[in-house]
Amino acid sequence: MGLAPDGGLAMPERIPTFSADELEGLRGLDYADLAYAVMRPYIDDIPESDLRALLRATYHPDVFHSADITPLTPLGDSGLFLLELSNGPSLAFKDIAMQFLGHVFEYVLERRGERLNILGATSGDTGSAAEYAMRGKARVNVFMLSPHGRMSAFQQAQMFSLDEPNVFNIAVRGVFDDCQDLVKEVNADAEFKARYTIGAVNSINWARVLAQAVYYFKAYLALNLPAGQPMDFSVPSGNFGNVFAGYLAKQMGLPIGQLAVASNENDVLHEFFSTGVYRVRRSAQVAQTSSPSMDIGKASNFERYLYLIAGADGVQTRAWWAEVGGSRPVDLRGTAHWEAVRASGLVGGRSSHAERLETIRRADERFGRLIDPHTADGLRVGEQYARAGVPMVCLETALPAKFEATVQEAVGRTPPRPQRFKGIEALPRHFTLLDNDAAALKAFVAGKLGQTLQATP
Repeated sequence: MGLAPDGGLAMPERIPTFSADELEGLRGLDYADLAYAVMRPYIDDIPESDLRALLRATYHPDVFHSADITPLTPLGDSGLFLLELSNGPSLAFKDIAMQFLGHVFEYVLERRGERLNILGATSGDTGSAAEYAMRGKARVNVFMLSPHGRMSAFQQAQMFSLDEPNVFNIAVRGVFDDCQDLVKEVNADAEFKARYTIGAVNSINWARVLAQAVYYFKAYLALNLPAGQPMDFSVPSGNFGNVFAGYLAKQMGLPIGQLAVASNENDVLHEFFSTGVYRVRRSAQVAQTSSPSMDIGKASNFERYLYLIAGADGVQTRAWWAEVGGSRPVDLRGTAHWEAVRASGLVGGRSSHAERLETIRRADERFGRLIDPHTADGLRVGEQYARAGVPMVCLETALPAKFEATVQEAVGRTPPRPQRFKGIEALPRHFTLLDNDAAALKAFVAGKLGQTLQATP
């Protein structure tokens, strides 16, 4: 569903926790069994055997090209680690959750005899991950909005080259926040949403957040730390979903010390964690950068974080989000809520284009590791917050092949790409260009579903 009927984001009634002994009991589990242990407390409407089968089909070495699914790689003897999340079908971390979503959507829809029409927005990687996860699914259609001309050439080609009867790419004249606002506006039309069975795969979908929390547990277990010893994470973040999954894991009992939120020049989150003021950027204020998937001026999942900071107070959260909706800053300075933020372990950092290039170059020279520009933002901020004796795990968000121009600028050579993506930019492209207009989007969806539903059982 994504958005709840009242326009807010869905949250669990409570957050289950693991004791220290229960965390120790997770050691030795493979990824699918670990995912079951972490996710099962939230999922009571799928039988155990079926959920285990769905997770085994999702987290398979043939899909993620690694028996570990999310390998943890030390960066020399620096105390820094790279959590590899980009070995899936679309070469981005979004695959970890999206592949599960594809399987579980199909499972539920088959048993209910229903269909689902996914309406999503992407700044680059969510779109391809969703489309690769949902293509060929008989009961699912995907309508994916992206900001026209603001993705990398590889990201555009990866999405627009798909010629699937259930996939519709829509390029919007605007920025990612415009795409995201269109999705929310359509979802707010309860009659339209019900008539066309609109669902979501963006990071506002709770199942995605939950699936992403698993790899934080995986990293902790891979470090093989003494019970209770903390670790830190640095997470490139635009829409706040990836780092919120880490905060969820911490709330569940994982001994996480710091969660460093890495931003690019669009530093809304960095400003908040540095000052206590959350000030969204209008579309015209969102800069186009060399880490484009984080070119976001309003982080949707931040609402969930504020909800937990407020002690699960929905009334307070609604009041804060009304300020955001009115383009007014949320100012927590000098309040008990700001003290709760300071105690939560989240800190902020940012990186510029020149710093991004320098980090890519230095990682290549020092560690023999090519990284993409978003991962470079995370590595740079991770280095700033690294503490002696505490492992700092930097989350890899995409393979460098997805951002060839920036990597080429940094190191003077083109990063390798998997064979299956050779020459993808030369393939025909399938997309529709629309204005930033909800009525035009609704008309497009209604028209396509009128055609599709007649042809698809």
